[in-house]
Amino acid sequence: MAQFRTIAFQEVLKRQPVKVSAPSNEVTEYFGSRVFDLVKMQKYLSKEAYKSVRQAIRESTHIDRKMADQVAAGMKDWAIDNGATHYTHWFHPLTDGTAEKHDGFIDFGDYGVVQNFSGELLVQQEPDASSFPSGGIRNTFEARGYTAWDVSSPAFLIGTTLCIPTVFVSYTGEALDYKAPLLRTLSILDKAAVDVCHYFDKNVNKVFATLGWEQEYFLIDDAFFNARPDLILTGRTLVGHQSSKDQQLDDHYFSSIPERVKAFMEDFEIEAYKLGIPVKTRHNEVAPNQYECAPIFEEANLANDHNQIIMDLMKRVARHHNFRILFHEKPFAGINGSGKHNNWSLATDTGVNLLSPGKNPMGNLQFLTFLINVIKSVHDNQDILRASILTAGNSHRLGANEAPPAILSIFLGTTLSKILVDLEQNVPNNKMTPEEKTELKLGIGKIPEILLDNTDRNRTSPFAFTGNRFEFRAVGSSANCAASMIVLNGALAYQLKAFKKEVDSLIEKHNLKKDEAIFKVLRKYISDSKKILFEGDNYSAGWKKEAEKRGLSNITSVPESLAKYLTPQAKKVLIDNGIFDERELEGRVEVEYEKFTKKIQIEARVLGDLVINHIVPTAVQYQNKLIENVKGLKDLFTEKEFKEQASHRLGIIKDISKHVSIIKSKVTEMVNARKVANKIEDEVEKAFAYNKTVRPYLDEIRYHVDKLELIIDDELWPLPKYREILFTR
Repeated sequence: MAQFRTIAFQEVLKRQPVKVSAPSNEVTEYFGSRVFDLVKMQKYLSKEAYKSVRQAIRESTHIDRKMADQVAAGMKDWAIDNGATHYTHWFHPLTDGTAEKHDGFIDFGDYGVVQNFSGELLVQQEPDASSFPSGGIRNTFEARGYTAWDVSSPAFLIGTTLCIPTVFVSYTGEALDYKAPLLRTLSILDKAAVDVCHYFDKNVNKVFATLGWEQEYFLIDDAFFNARPDLILTGRTLVGHQSSKDQQLDDHYFSSIPERVKAFMEDFEIEAYKLGIPVKTRHNEVAPNQYECAPIFEEANLANDHNQIIMDLMKRVARHHNFRILFHEKPFAGINGSGKHNNWSLATDTGVNLLSPGKNPMGNLQFLTFLINVIKSVHDNQDILRASILTAGNSHRLGANEAPPAILSIFLGTTLSKILVDLEQNVPNNKMTPEEKTELKLGIGKIPEILLDNTDRNRTSPFAFTGNRFEFRAVGSSANCAASMIVLNGALAYQLKAFKKEVDSLIEKHNLKKDEAIFKVLRKYISDSKKILFEGDNYSAGWKKEAEKRGLSNITSVPESLAKYLTPQAKKVLIDNGIFDERELEGRVEVEYEKFTKKIQIEARVLGDLVINHIVPTAVQYQNKLIENVKGLKDLFTEKEFKEQASHRLGIIKDISKHVSIIKSKVTEMVNARKVANKIEDEVEKAFAYNKTVRPYLDEIRYHVDKLELIIDDELWPLPKYREILFTR
């Protein structure tokens, strides 16, 4: 194994950048060339079919079977013209990736083989999907599940396969994926937001949630990856001592991009542009060999599809450059992990960003209305927002002095926070006088100029306002953005409905003017939720104490956090709001418990194998060398000289014995704890048992292995070390 490490190191030193060439120097000439978008549809569809699809996209309406046949024929022709031989319904099951089953266009006609693709095949398919997690919604022996076309997200080509974005539902109609509930929550938010917008502008007919993700990742050489069984099987290093130099100097952050990495970035960006993914930003992140890419903002459903596509794309392109990409939230101990910041906002079909200050007092009142309702929704639903992002991987990252803790708080900036304080203090409890109304409107009319260059960013905040959007920074790198977007959009939709109900009640029952009623409700919301606003350092120990005083929850246990999905408040937002039914929600939560358990189970099994079969034998081998050396010293020197010469080596021998004994003992205890936990049939209880009785051993065993790494001869150590993986480029 040590020889394998040496070979890997020598292989990395030979690497050269892979040559990359774009179809054209002008991105606009090939952007979206692999996407069946509206431009292509105009060429391949009849006018009637094109209008039908465009209407379905804009108004969320259905396409009848006759039109579907026409769309399918045009889509097939375009795909075949571009080299396609197969098609697939592409969906997001409740796993850590996407799914696809390829079928050929080939079919039998009257006089032989033909290429065929009907509207029936486009709109719905029945994959053999019995092995996908369902949380008990389906029996494992029942294969029937349906994929249904999502017309709002365009079909695209990967290689020779036409990929059609779809939802995935059970035979009885329950959602078994991320896309179906995301589409539901976007529709619910649209209606709730439009109703509130009509207080300010009757011309608004649709509100879109927008999303701009920032994808962080590590890039390591393929040879090092293959020499680390823990990376291959779990996506993170289960052992490994910190390098003497890692990110202390912050010299990797925004530094020049290494040539091999730059070639990789250029390659995947070219492929992303072909798929219509507007990747705009690339840079080095803080940790060594950590990087980030980010696109231009898009509608949330499309943005989420693009993120799933690009994660898969980056994995495939990385292989061409002899790299492996790591999306695990904490692949290396002691240095920064990776997140996926979700920049989220709301936009109207009239071209207004609802989280951006307006051009007049009415526009600014609308801005404050949505801003304060977002604050209230996060305050009231902090537990399920945390549950949406707290996974086995992300639990290593959150609160690790590099990412926000598991406490949900909101950063607004001191200027905007002061505006809310002024609103809370200056809106009277009784009816407003004309002078008070004028003063309030004049005050909020100054918001744009007040905010100009006055709102700094807070990189420690889990949910920060950044001028015209909120940045949900706590989302993990490997996550499907939909998990957090479902909860965030659903919570705001629920809150906006409550807001409208309260405002309408004040107008109808208390004879208040519209603006006056809005101000009063906003004042109440500010007062009710201001404890979640925090301007300081979220990484500090002082904030944890302060948050506890404020009554904010701080749940670091994944199983405990998942339980919050089934609280009365969560059910109001997720079930009463129409996003899930009770069976769907309970099944989905059970899937998350099961995923958590299996990930810890796999890590425990891999670690046990790694230390018993690789680390311990290496330690014993080195110890035997030392013992032979000590025996030789004893033959050469007098008793007094021997004690002087051999004392250090004897100490090392004892240290190795101590660490090896503890490792073997802890591995045995971990295996036994796992056996006990595996006997538990209830998935919830099993997850809690794994978290309490198995997971702690991972850190305990690692501690002693990492101590051995510092003791044992470097030439014998079997695994590539951090200094090699992170700094050999």
